[in-house]
Amino acid sequence: MKLLAVLGGLAVVLAVALGLLLTRGGSAADFRGSRPPDGLSLPSFQLRDQDGRQVSSEDLRGKAVAVTFLDSECTEACPIIAAQMGQAVRTLGDSKVEAVAITVDPVGDTAKRVDTFLRRFRAQRELRYLDGSLAELRPVWKAFAVLPAVDSGSSNIHSAPVRIYDTEGRWRSTLNSGADLTTANLAHDLHEASRS
Repeated sequence: MKLLAVLGGLAVVLAVALGLLLTRGGSAADFRGSRPPDGLSLPSFQLRDQDGRQVSSEDLRGKAVAVTFLDSECTEACPIIAAQMGQAVRTLGDSKVEAVAITVDPVGDTAKRVDTFLRRFRAQRELRYLDGSLAELRPVWKAFAVLPAVDSGSSNIHSAPVRIYDTEGRWRSTLNSGADLTTANLAHDLHEASRS
């Protein structure tokens, strides 16, 4: 009788696992972050990084990309996100992976503040911190559907998801600080995206 109950329970577990496999595209190890709706891709943008180099969404094609939105004066989520992104990219050591932060406060994110922020959280070589004028950034924030700190009036109140895009620019996963963003989860999702 106990054996039948165990076998019945095992059958239910296997049925649920099979159902998950079929709904997730046949791969049990897909992504650890939340899954976005199908058909969404990396929005088009063209900004400059902390070294003054131009970076566009087209430049990122062929790489798995983690994109987030930071404020160098933020004291809550941003330090955690920057540190975890830096560590994940170092862990992977993969040329097919790129980590990008788009400023949500172009006025406060001066070159000196950004440099200090990236150094403090050990991400100066791993995280490209993109900036531009308010006029350049507004359409980018809108395309990503994020709230910038410049609109909230507080460095700690802004959107800060970490979105993972695959090598073809398809949005595959979202990780959030305080929920599922860890170095291991980010490295895993970037690795999975780099194989797409």
